[in-house]
Amino acid sequence: MDATTNTSSKSADLALAHALADFADRVTMSRFRSPDLQVATKDNLTPVTDADRAAEAAIREELAVRRPDDSVYGEEMGTTGDSSRMWIIDPIDGTKNFLRGVPVWATLIALVEDGEVTVGVVSAPALSRRWWAATSVGAYSSGLPQQAGSGFDYEESGERIHVSNIDKLADASLSYSSLTGWKERGRLPQFLELTEKVWRTRAYGDFWSYMMVAEGIVDLAAEPELETYDMAALVPIVVEAGGRFTSLAGAPGPWGENAIASNGLLHDDVLALLDWE
Repeated sequence: MDATTNTSSKSADLALAHALADFADRVTMSRFRSPDLQVATKDNLTPVTDADRAAEAAIREELAVRRPDDSVYGEEMGTTGDSSRMWIIDPIDGTKNFLRGVPVWATLIALVEDGEVTVGVVSAPALSRRWWAATSVGAYSSGLPQQAGSGFDYEESGERIHVSNIDKLADASLSYSSLTGWKERGRLPQFLELTEKVWRTRAYGDFWSYMMVAEGIVDLAAEPELETYDMAALVPIVVEAGGRFTSLAGAPGPWGENAIASNGLLHDDVLALLDWE
């Protein structure tokens, strides 16, 4: 595949990811703060709503038509297909926020090709925000139309984003989700030491922490327990914005069971401080 063909293919994949996000936004916003929202508890004791399942089903139905040869891995419906091209879906990242009416949640859509995440879209319709990236294309963000899923024109709306240039922990802003996971993994003292060394901490949580890193609003984000579908779409956005995204052991990408994202300048210092094995 020559460079022109590859660029054309990547453009088509990114356009499709946005279309999938539009489908999901219509489903999720129609159920957000609904008085008859149905909530169940999964085997891992995490909640799932009818909106989670409906959004993933809508994405899968469209992929079955538009990319029938691709594999799909989703949080709610597992894996189908065995292609080296795999779409990874988290229909609602932040389900606990969603079911309580907190607007900080998003649909995460990623494309993995031969083990590399090449496309990522994060759509947060209740915040009227979307972020996206593709390999060698850059990372972008934009507001969304008032009517969720109404055919968002990402090529016209996107603004290029970039990580910060903060190079000292003492000047850095850190976002995280909770302290519980750090305690359960025996790394709470190390994490608390990190919080004492940075300028500021806030628990923005979930996808939002990482999108703020990509935008340069926050300099660091870290979580000790994640699934691949929690991370895949975030990776190209952070990386294409000039940052780094690794496991806490330093392995690039979303393939570990945890994550640290940074502007790159602070990354090695944090890895050393957390001392993850």
